[in-house]
Amino acid sequence: MLSAIFVVSGVRILVNPDSKVDTARRVTDPIGPLLEKLDPRIPTDARTLVRAKAAADVVAGLALATGHFTRPAAAVLAAGLIPTTAAGHAFWSPSTPNRAEQQIHFLKNLGLLGGLLLAAADTEGRPGLRYRTSHAVDRSQRSVERAVRTAKRDAKIAALAATAARRLPG
Repeated sequence: MLSAIFVVSGVRILVNPDSKVDTARRVTDPIGPLLEKLDPRIPTDARTLVRAKAAADVVAGLALATGHFTRPAAAVLAAGLIPTTAAGHAFWSPSTPNRAEQQIHFLKNLGLLGGLLLAAADTEGRPGLRYRTSHAVDRSQRSVERAVRTAKRDAKIAALAATAARRLPG
């Protein structure tokens, strides 16, 4: 259910990207030079970036909805939601019309972001990488401590056996 809004709006924007280009320029114009410095092959025009984001929303939304790659899909959607919210619902700007409506949309997107972050962190009942790593280290440390105790005990037994063997006639 969380992904439905991303799939539907992504398809609408892919069909008509020009409807969001002016709004997207609030974000794309300032980061355009940065993108060019990173890699000149990265497109910097607002229309192409709007279409790329819409395509990413559709693909990640479908992946999240079908349960495939849910954590990366949720992370992609969350990352794309941040600039969208900042550009489209800047209620704090004095020049924003319908400030109360924009504030509601901003808070709605904030709620969506929270849901996506939960989905990105959800391990579906399976232990996460951090948990598995720390427990593997603990198990390794216990194994080493056990091996040291066993080696000390075996060395002590061997020393006692050697002492007893020296006392035997023979």
